[in-house]
Amino acid sequence: MAGHGSPDIIADGRGLTVTVIAGSWHDDITDGLIAGAIRVLDASGATHSVIRVPGAFELPLVAQTALRAGADAVVCLGVIIRGGTPHFDFVSNAATDGLTRVALDEGKPVGFGVLTLDDEQQGLDRAGLPGSREDKGAEAASAALATAVVLRNLRRG
Repeated sequence: MAGHGSPDIIADGRGLTVTVIAGSWHDDITDGLIAGAIRVLDASGATHSVIRVPGAFELPLVAQTALRAGADAVVCLGVIIRGGTPHFDFVSNAATDGLTRVALDEGKPVGFGVLTLDDEQQGLDRAGLPGSREDKGAEAASAALATAVVLRNLRRG
């Protein structure tokens, strides 16, 4: 299982504003990812909102806009399932490269919860649903929160 050995990250999100941005493909999986992210954000005390976008390709632009509008961090969630064409590679690379660029350009955390899958079952196994082995939405939110706290502490001196 890919999540074996992942850290248990607990961050105090009080005073932080986090925007969860999620694609609209594969609702069962995406809704599970969102629920996991929200659980973590609620437990941390962070203020949060959820924005839905058409798909993973749109995540970088909306993430950048949310960060520029005042969010301290974003959690980006999406589902890309491999098909019979190179479309999977183009969308996966665009989302990954775009979100990396947003984080570096804005100097703010981008939680990466974009699942790149060979089939739907792999997504169901990672979506934090009953019977899932992993909760990638929760992991992405935890990583974004922990990074936001580190950056806040560094900037305070």
